[in-house]
Amino acid sequence: MLWLKSFHIIFVTSWFAGLFYLPRIFVNHAMVLETQSGDSVASTQLKLMERKLYRFMLPLAILALGSGIWLWRGYGFTGGWIHAKLTLVALLIAYHFYCGKLVKDFHLNQNTHGHIWYRWFNELPVLVLTAVVILVVVKPF
Repeated sequence: MLWLKSFHIIFVTSWFAGLFYLPRIFVNHAMVLETQSGDSVASTQLKLMERKLYRFMLPLAILALGSGIWLWRGYGFTGGWIHAKLTLVALLIAYHFYCGKLVKDFHLNQNTHGHIWYRWFNELPVLVLTAVVILVVVKPF
C-alpha cells in the first residue's frame, strides 16, 4: 500500500501543477486580449499551451482519482473528514472541467472574463489543497 500511496501523491501533485498553471495561462491570455486583437501571435501561442496542458492534465486527474479510490477501499477510511475531503475532491473535478470550458472559450474567441477575474480564479485550487492536506493529516472530525 505504500507504493500506491506514493503514486497517489505523485499523481495528485502533478494534477495540481496543471490546476495551478492553466489559470495562470488564462491570466496572461486575458491580458493579451485586452491589449491586442484576439488573433495575435501571442494569443495563438497561448491557445496552444492551454490546449496541450489541459489534455495532459486529464490522465493525471484520472490516475489521482483512481489511486485515491483504491486507497480509500484498501484502508476503509471513516469519519467526517473523509466526507469533507471527498466533497472538496468533487469541487476540484468541477473546477478541472470548468477549466476545460474556459480553454474552449479562449479557442473560440469567446472569453468573457478579464485578467483580474482569472487571478482570483487561480487561487481556488490553493485553498482546496490547503483544506485537503489539513483534513488528511489532522483528521479534525
